[in-house]
Amino acid sequence: MRKLVLFLHASLDGFVEGPNGEMDIGWVSYDADLEKHAKDILSTADTVLWGRGTYQMMHSYWPSVPADPSASQHERDHAEWIEKTAKIVFSTTLEKVEWNNSRLVKEDVEEEIKNLKQQPGRDMVILGSPRFAHHLMQLNLIDEYKITVSPVLIGKGLPLFQGIKEKINLKLIENKTFDSGAIGLAYQTIR
Repeated sequence: MRKLVLFLHASLDGFVEGPNGEMDIGWVSYDADLEKHAKDILSTADTVLWGRGTYQMMHSYWPSVPADPSASQHERDHAEWIEKTAKIVFSTTLEKVEWNNSRLVKEDVEEEIKNLKQQPGRDMVILGSPRFAHHLMQLNLIDEYKITVSPVLIGKGLPLFQGIKEKINLKLIENKTFDSGAIGLAYQTIR
């Protein structure tokens, strides 16, 4: 059975977006170590799951990276990976998705995720999309939480965890410390 993995960056005080809203993560301690860590996590996945906002933001940026002469090798590699990876967008408001290898799901999120888990393939990763992740947490559909914690306090923003109504037991399966002072944590959901 395929795993659903949540991969997010958080501040030490538990926020995944800064106070300025949508994808405000300029405070993430992103360096070569964290680039390698992210690449390792994504190397186990063949499918990305997004909510509307993250899909639109990613689609507005990543397809242009290969033609950008100022893009780093890491950015080019990620753009190539994301272009060929299956992308499933969950939205009740979008009418269509136009990015290569993209598919739109408008209803029955829980049933769709359960069906995807039964299909052959590698891991599925929620890459960003914290509001969508909150919904999936409430449904207890996430199999692994892979969180990088940056050594910064931002005071306010969107919390990493929100709206969980029932206890979800987790088991620590990995932890790493990076030169920047960031910590990589991986927890498996115990069912």
